[in-house]
Amino acid sequence: MTFVVVSVRTVFAAFTRTRLFRRWAPRVLPPIERWLERVSAGRVQLSALLVPSLVLYSRGARSGATRETPLMYTADGHGRALVAGTSFARERHPAWTYNLLAHPEAEISVRGRRMSVRADSLDPAEREEAWRLIERQWPGYRAYERSSGRDVRVFRLTPTSVI
Repeated sequence: MTFVVVSVRTVFAAFTRTRLFRRWAPRVLPPIERWLERVSAGRVQLSALLVPSLVLYSRGARSGATRETPLMYTADGHGRALVAGTSFARERHPAWTYNLLAHPEAEISVRGRRMSVRADSLDPAEREEAWRLIERQWPGYRAYERSSGRDVRVFRLTPTSVI
């Protein structure tokens, strides 16, 4: 990563841990992300301007309906993606984590390229390694876990086929 990217991420990461951001972002960012995805055919994401991002297509845990969720991801160095259910430090786990627990077969789109994946919830030892990688990419991201008062669910998304 370039010095500029690391510097911008470090500064913006500090802002994302504020109450103002945690109150504002869950309401404003998802509609913007959906609009950008629609007009760019999935090639542009607001969050991707700062960090690697993907769109998760999961099946609803109860409804079975397809759900679309833009997420930050961290590459694990083995062709897989790590995603953490921080939900802006809210007290409850985000819905997409329940969906993956109920239906681990899902799809993702990265820069307009869609693929099938299998989601595996990480055990405690794997979570620690995942958090190390995630925080190397986004400094202080684990503060969301501490602020939420819960163990954030972390998943490894392993590609099964390109669509």
